[in-house]
Amino acid sequence: MTINTSVTEHATLARYYDVLGAAAEAYRDGRDLLPLLADDFVFDGPIAGRVTGAARFAHGVRGFIENAGDITPLQVVIGDAAAAVLYDAEMPGGPVRFSEFFVFDGDRISELRIQYDAADYVAKGGR
Repeated sequence: MTINTSVTEHATLARYYDVLGAAAEAYRDGRDLLPLLADDFVFDGPIAGRVTGAARFAHGVRGFIENAGDITPLQVVIGDAAAAVLYDAEMPGGPVRFSEFFVFDGDRISELRIQYDAADYVAKGGR
């Protein structure tokens, strides 16, 4: 297990956060995100609830990408088949803190559980 403040220690995490941090114009319907997600990908979050399928997640995360500015990792814990990332994302109304918990299937993300204050996220311009 590795604990640090950089996602660059894990190639899939590094690419995932590169995609999240790219401008909406660069997101291009998720074509850079989809190869990082397993075919049976499962997402669980406060607003969307439980979502199955990589394409559904790629469509839904676009709202975050369109509104989020800088993403600043605060702590990253990486294990053999899982990782946890605590970060602040700069939203139009100020920063929002997120924690994401990943499960990997090889070099692809098979599960992602995210925690954040949904009311704070929406109040600061998230959708």
